[in-house]
Amino acid sequence: MKKILFGTLLFILVTFTTQYISHFVLNVEHYEAVSFTRKEVIFPLGFLTMILQGAVLSFFFPLFSKGKYTLVKGFLFGLLMSALFVSYPTFTEPAKYQVPNIVSWVIVEGLVGLTQFCTYGTLLSLLYSRLK
Repeated sequence: MKKILFGTLLFILVTFTTQYISHFVLNVEHYEAVSFTRKEVIFPLGFLTMILQGAVLSFFFPLFSKGKYTLVKGFLFGLLMSALFVSYPTFTEPAKYQVPNIVSWVIVEGLVGLTQFCTYGTLLSLLYSRLK
């Protein structure tokens, strides 16, 4: 249970950090050009999503890594979870919504998502190797 709790907290930290840097430092113009976003974000819904995703990922990582927590396994877990979680905002959203530039959207959302989940997987592996 301790691993799931700390893994979830780690997911929240990595997600906040990655998305903050993306939205408010590196890709400000990209997100300002999106016309279908809310002016005021409903923060509790986003936070609930991070808790749920973090808990599920923290639960499944030991099954994926078979109890061997290496940087490579953590990174591969991050890549695999990127395919699951990042494919929707990267490819389906521009298929459904009028994004300002499809190529730019795919690059920004894809790179940010890969960064988020691969960083999380790698750090999660480090964390779990120390929480034995």
